[in-house]
Amino acid sequence: MKVVTAQQMRALDQEATQDLGIPSLLLMENAARGLVDRIETHLGKVQSQKVVILSGSGNNGGDGLAAARHLRMRGAEVTVYLFTVPEQVSGDAKVSLEIWQKSCGVLYTQNRLCWDQLETDLRGCHLVIDALLGTGLTRAVAGEMARAIALLNTVKSKQRPVVSVDIPSGIAADTGERLGMAVQADYTFAIALPKYGHYTGAGLEHRGVLDVIDIGFPPPWVEAAGLTTETISAPVIKPRPRGVHKGQMGHLLVVAGSLGKLGAARMTGYAALRTGCGLVTCALPRSLAQTATDPMEMMTLPLPETDAGTLDGAADVQIVNAAKNKDAVAIGPGLSLHAATQKLICALIETIECPMVIDADALIAISENFAVLGRHSERLILTPHAGEMARLLKISSQEVQKDRFAAVLKLATQYRVTAVLKGAHTLVADPEGRIYVNETGNPGMATAGTGDVLTGVIGGLLAQGLAPLEAARHGVYFQGRAGDLVRPRMGESGLMATDIIHKLPEAMQTGMQE
Repeated sequence: MKVVTAQQMRALDQEATQDLGIPSLLLMENAARGLVDRIETHLGKVQSQKVVILSGSGNNGGDGLAAARHLRMRGAEVTVYLFTVPEQVSGDAKVSLEIWQKSCGVLYTQNRLCWDQLETDLRGCHLVIDALLGTGLTRAVAGEMARAIALLNTVKSKQRPVVSVDIPSGIAADTGERLGMAVQADYTFAIALPKYGHYTGAGLEHRGVLDVIDIGFPPPWVEAAGLTTETISAPVIKPRPRGVHKGQMGHLLVVAGSLGKLGAARMTGYAALRTGCGLVTCALPRSLAQTATDPMEMMTLPLPETDAGTLDGAADVQIVNAAKNKDAVAIGPGLSLHAATQKLICALIETIECPMVIDADALIAISENFAVLGRHSERLILTPHAGEMARLLKISSQEVQKDRFAAVLKLATQYRVTAVLKGAHTLVADPEGRIYVNETGNPGMATAGTGDVLTGVIGGLLAQGLAPLEAARHGVYFQGRAGDLVRPRMGESGLMATDIIHKLPEAMQTGMQE
């Protein structure tokens, strides 16, 4: 599914009306009907339920006013609070307002607003619909609107869920930034397509459960609209040929680990094997290679080491030679920031020609020397978290988190790599400027080692012949899916990276083609 900015959504609405001939009022009606459908899907029938709708003056408010009629037609008892005077409502929203007024719908407007009555109604209802502010919000919420949002957040409960129309009021549609006061929704039902702000910043914390309302845009028309951001669909995995052998399923070289960080290397290799990679060899400091017996299926390449127990520069020729008969390389987890090791990393990235996934300490190495990416950078996948991305882009991690979409896009297009910005709703971007949003995963995955697991998953898929973009997209989806399979049994607080590894085969069965 495509993901849009506020401006792109406005353009689609306009083109649907002008080019396709769909009346804008019909789009609003479809949104209102779809909103009630989504409410009943998630929360049950609205018949005999008391519903309070907080409405603004724009199209978002118009959706709420139109929904009031559809709710009432299905047997709900509906009260609308309009946070403006009727004279300030225009366009399609005005039509919906006038119909509600003429049909004797219960309506309190700003010029006859009683706060005590509003609080009583909010506390006594079964459901609240937030239709105050939509995707056009650009400044901090203030005045009575802010007061209403504060009251709503105070009285909400499991018995009185809050549904936001399109996006929680007070959240910036493009960045997820909280603009002053913002509604804490239990559910957000996006109109037509999800927005950037649903997946990042405070928007992620305020949206609750996200679902999308179909308002009648023809899918082929949306596909042809030139939108460059979309969610990651469940990958389809073809079954292995009956006569396949391990040499045909890819050989991954893992360059990872140092004294005290052997686990990073082991998890990377283990994850690659669980992802279906036929062979994995881990290049390790010599003293560590002797003890790296788990997983037993992973081979080791003992190499020269520094006094600190990290890979030494003298290992370069052996690693380069080892890479010549490998299908892909994963480099970085647990390598350390030792000067000799960092220099070695740069030499390896510059020299090795096969596809490569670069993570952790290897990202630190290239942050000071992007020239090592070379002319064949499009074979590379970089997988930073927010802090590593900040170092790569020479900005603060706060700036990265403020606009994650812009950050991943800049890294991918400026350096012609496939970029993976890890975190809640991991983002993948390619050199051509396309962005993919991952919808699998959960907060329990915010724990040590999950990044190493992802490196192994992506590396394993690279070694099996997937192109860098497909390996990255499939990898983040499968890892997140594995984490979601762990959660029901282990919960979020106790989830560990190795739990995710064990669930990878099951996660990949989700996309197995019969």
